[in-house]
Amino acid sequence: MSTVEDAQIVTLFLTRDEGGIRAASDKYGSRLRQLGFRLLPDRLTVEECENDAYLLAWDSIPPHQPRDYLFPFLARLTALTQELEDCLPGPDHTQALVDALALGESLNAFLKALPEEPRNLFLRRYWFFDPIAAIARRYGLTQSKVKTTLFRTRQRLRDHLTKEGFTV
Repeated sequence: MSTVEDAQIVTLFLTRDEGGIRAASDKYGSRLRQLGFRLLPDRLTVEECENDAYLLAWDSIPPHQPRDYLFPFLARLTALTQELEDCLPGPDHTQALVDALALGESLNAFLKALPEEPRNLFLRRYWFFDPIAAIARRYGLTQSKVKTTLFRTRQRLRDHLTKEGFTV
């Protein structure tokens, strides 16, 4: 792993120095590709997602300044599962790109309002990308219970975002 600190990499992005992309790739590229391979079957698509993440980071820093959470920031940009794509605004919605901060705040508010169990299941699946079977084992639940809870939580998320004015 690179010895360059996340804060230094973010500073490179903020000053529009393309060395930030190289430093992020050196430090986190292999981890981002590993994440991509958990979700996508082929190398070229994974590499394209990784490169798209760097471009999105370039476009998102500023206003974001993920000095203390660069890898999670890049990981979120690298991969959203198909399950969430069905209820989140897509990247082709210009308004969703402009309102990225508002979307993040809305998602955080939604998660804070959830009861503990559905919130934990949701985060394990969509933040940590855990398989359904692993989540079920971790919490002592059946896979059916996990799937049902995730389905209902996605429905609640869709309703929440619609009420907040996002196109889903």
